[in-house]
Order: sequence, then C-alpha cells, then structure tokens
Amino acid sequence: MTMRGGTLHAPAGTRAHDGERPPTRLPLVVHVLALGTFLMGTTEFVVAGLLPEIARDVEVGVGRAGLLITVFAVGMIVGAPLMAMLTLRLPRRLTLVLALGVFAAGHVVVALGSSFALLLAARFLTALATGAFWAVANVVAARAAGPAASSRALGVVGAGAMLANVVGVPLGAFAGQLMGWRGPFWALAVLGAAAMGLIARHVPRDADGDQAVSLRSELSALRSKRLWLVLAACTTTTGGVLSTYTYIAPLLTGATGLAAGLVPLVLVGFGAGALAGFLLGGRLGDHRPHLTTIVAPAVTTVLLLAICLLAGHAAPTVTMITLLGLFGLGANPVLISLGVRFAGEAPTLGSALTVSGFNLGTAVGSWIAGLAIDSSLGVTGPAAVGTVIAALTLIPAVTIALVRRRRPGSSPALAAGEPAGTS
Repeated sequence: MTMRGGTLHAPAGTRAHDGERPPTRLPLVVHVLALGTFLMGTTEFVVAGLLPEIARDVEVGVGRAGLLITVFAVGMIVGAPLMAMLTLRLPRRLTLVLALGVFAAGHVVVALGSSFALLLAARFLTALATGAFWAVANVVAARAAGPAASSRALGVVGAGAMLANVVGVPLGAFAGQLMGWRGPFWALAVLGAAAMGLIARHVPRDADGDQAVSLRSELSALRSKRLWLVLAACTTTTGGVLSTYTYIAPLLTGATGLAAGLVPLVLVGFGAGALAGFLLGGRLGDHRPHLTTIVAPAVTTVLLLAICLLAGHAAPTVTMITLLGLFGLGANPVLISLGVRFAGEAPTLGSALTVSGFNLGTAVGSWIAGLAIDSSLGVTGPAAVGTVIAALTLIPAVTIALVRRRRPGSSPALAAGEPAGTS
C-alpha cells in the first residue's frame, strides 16, 4: 500500500481492509487532538454565557455583541478550506502548532481589547486558526488510527468539542462571573499555548513517502459527486439540530413552562447526549457507516417533530432534547470520515469542507429559525424548521449508500473505501 496525500491507496484488486481489525485502543495522539478541539469548541460557544458582561464593557447592545458568535461561524466557514489550501505545503504538525499559536494570540487580543471592532477582528482570526486546526486534526487522527478505526478516532476528536458544551462552556461562564469576562479568554490563551507543546511532542512527522500535493490536485477533489453529497448531508444534519438548539431556551420557558433556572440543566443534558452520540456514532461508523448516516437523521427528524407536537409537556420534551443530542450529531464523525475518503488525494481539503458544511448549516439553519420564531409558529417554529432540514439529510445519505452499491467494476467495499460487509 502506498501513502499519497495522507490517504491510503490499495493496489488494484485488493481490499484495503481485509484482515484488519479495529485496534482495542486508539493512539494517544487522537486524545491529544481531542484536547485541541475541546479548546476550540469552548471558545466558539463560551461567548454566549458572557454576552451581557462583554456588551456592557465595550458599550454595545447585547444583540450587537452577539456578532462575536456570528463572525466566528463565518470565519470557520471561510477559514477551514482557505487555511487548508494556504498551508498545503506545510507539514501537518507545523500547521497544527501554528494554528494553536494564532489561537492563543487571538485570545490575548480579546482579553486586552477595549474596541468592539478589535474584538470582532480577533474572533475572526481565531476562527481561521480553528478551521485550520480542525481540518488537519481530522486527517492526522484518521491516519494515526488506520482505516479500520478512522470513524472511531474522528468521533473522539469531535467529542472534544461536544465535551466543551458540557464542561468548558459552563466553567467559562462561571469563571466569567468570578473573574470578569476577560478571565476565560486569558485561560484559553494559556491552555492554547500549553497545547502547542503537546502537539509538537505527540503528533508524528509526515511520512517520508508522502508526496506534496499541488493546488490543482487538491481542487480536483471537488469533482467528486460523492464528496458533494457528503457536504450536503453535513449541512443539513447540523442545520436541523442547531436551528432548534439555538432557540431552545424560548421554547422551554415559553411553551414547556420550565423556570429559566432549569434551562442550563436541560442544555447540559443535550451536551451529554451529544458527547455520547459522537463517541457511539464514530464507533458504529467503522462497521456500518451508511446505516449510521441514515438512521441518525431519520431518528432526529422524528424527535424534532415530537418536540413540535409535545412542547407543552415538560418531561417528554426534556427527554427528547437529551435524545436529540444523542442522535442529532451522531452521524457527524462518519460524515467527516467519508468526506476525507471521497476527497481522494486531497484529504485535508475534504476534511476542511466538512467543517465548513457543519458551520454553514448552523448559520443558515439558525437564521431561518430566527425568522420562524417571529412568525405565527412562535417558539415551536425553530423545531418545525429543524424537522424539515433534518429530513432533507436523508436524500444525500440514501443516495451515497445507493451509489456505493451500484458502482461497477469493484466490490461494494472498495467502492466506498470501507471494509467488506459494511452497510
């Protein structure tokens, strides 16, 4: 087997996974990369818990301060593929270290800044670094784990960001109340600098056999129809869930009748479900990738519809929101793995585009949900929007599975780059 552009290519007539069994333990580097995504996930959402304090300090309205979240999402959408192309000829370990360096510097600027425009610029720069780190980390984790455990490894890396919602964001909000809103940004800057050392120590050098990939070769991945199907699924699966999650507080306090003080506990339940879903989805995805990418959005659609219909009942709604975390993002590590595979000799670009797809779904879905909540649908509008968007995921997911089975001239396993017998 040869290594080109960071992805495995089996000789003609062989099965890339014959005789391979998933390793009992993943390499340590996978968990080190998960620490990095934990920091990235924390910085993306910690602002939500600090908006009133930030707005008061820099003398802007809370609504305008919310642009600190929006500009980060835009930076991720643009930054992941852009930085993947700009760092194309750099060793992956160096790219990861540089991304963390920019990440740390961006947080120092925010912690010291007094101008809202400067804060926006620093957040955008941090998002560019986050996109670069995430795209390269996915490729490094998949390579380190090997084809038989790539989805599982990506589940662990992604679980770092999910853990941020359960631990990092609440701790950041709590620290902001004790130390002022700048305290969490100082802490993230220090942790980002410390992570640079861990990455430099544990991420292996690129193999000597790796060939530098040209810009033209990277862009050739865009001709892959299956890659575009994966990107469509990335956009809709995340857009369906997060369009609802963004406005879950108004639904819980308005339609369900929960006290505002109980909303954070429900959000922790969602975060815990999402963490478990990422890990479980990654593990199942190595054995049944297409089944996972079909069942997860199908169950998500049913859950979102049930939330619309039963929003007035507290116990069922809280239960379904937790299950929404479990199933709603469970297909994501598998979709990342498929994006890397279908990009062929451009795995970093494939990974970067899945990151952009997830963030595009978040941005567009939350925007449409914002229109819905102001319509006659009221607080259940975002869940109704999420139901439709999540259901759309079934179109590309089923199509990918059907294309895999119909590809002529090769076994179904080779058609998708998967082990024989998967479905």
